[in-house]
Amino acid sequence: MAERYVPNLTGIPETMLLTLHNRAAEAKRPDGILRDADCVRIYDAIQYDFERSFGKAQASHAIRAVETDRVLRQWLATHPDGFVVSLGEGLETQALRVDNGRLCWLSVDLPEAMAIRERFLPPTERLRHFAASALDRSWMDAVDASHGVLIIAQGLLMYFQEEEVRRLFADIAERFPGAELLFDTIPRWVSQQTLAGQRRTRAYRSPPMPWGINLDEVAPTLKRWHPRVTHVSKVPYVFPRGFHRAVLNTFNRLPWFRHRTPGIIHVRLADAPVPAKA
Repeated sequence: MAERYVPNLTGIPETMLLTLHNRAAEAKRPDGILRDADCVRIYDAIQYDFERSFGKAQASHAIRAVETDRVLRQWLATHPDGFVVSLGEGLETQALRVDNGRLCWLSVDLPEAMAIRERFLPPTERLRHFAASALDRSWMDAVDASHGVLIIAQGLLMYFQEEEVRRLFADIAERFPGAELLFDTIPRWVSQQTLAGQRRTRAYRSPPMPWGINLDEVAPTLKRWHPRVTHVSKVPYVFPRGFHRAVLNTFNRLPWFRHRTPGIIHVRLADAPVPAKA
């Protein structure tokens, strides 16, 4: 049996193991909503006490993966040769799940995270890697926008300051007119908990997440950030079973609560600047 890999990660990069834990647990379930053999392969090859750090696995990141896959496949149906950029991708195996044999994919992450990714997911001619922070705009130079661009940021933007998110969003809108973006958000109360030193378990403290935004604030905020925003849709997390399904799915039907849950945001940008109002 091959020796299992022992990762040495702290801070935000360590969260790539949390999302792997949750996705792999769901993928292993006979009734799981995510089918992902590569995720399970990577999970089983890593020597790490996932439950000690993160507790019992939850379906949240599998839900995010499934919903993001759905939007990606819809986009690829009309942009089969399109270019997908995944910011802060960690050990996500989404490119393999949705690959149509024609797309180009650029995975962007910090050097220490990318070094681990390349142990299990080596780059290819179409599925490429870029070792840098998402805030380092140099990744934009590696994007071929001639067949359409979709930019994904799963579990990333909440770790930035709001002004950093705003500037990144505006730069993407300026550089890639007509692009689409797909990212997830946390509500303000979750952000405040992490800033106060939230512990997931006795052994693990969640990194601070400065950018929290309630779902009813997302569309007006993005449209204020840049005039190219023409479409903003929201997909709340819908849990497949258990306590979270009973509680959070009920919250999603209540006006006050449904704006204070995590969400998945899909944005379309106009091809040209929107004319200013007279």
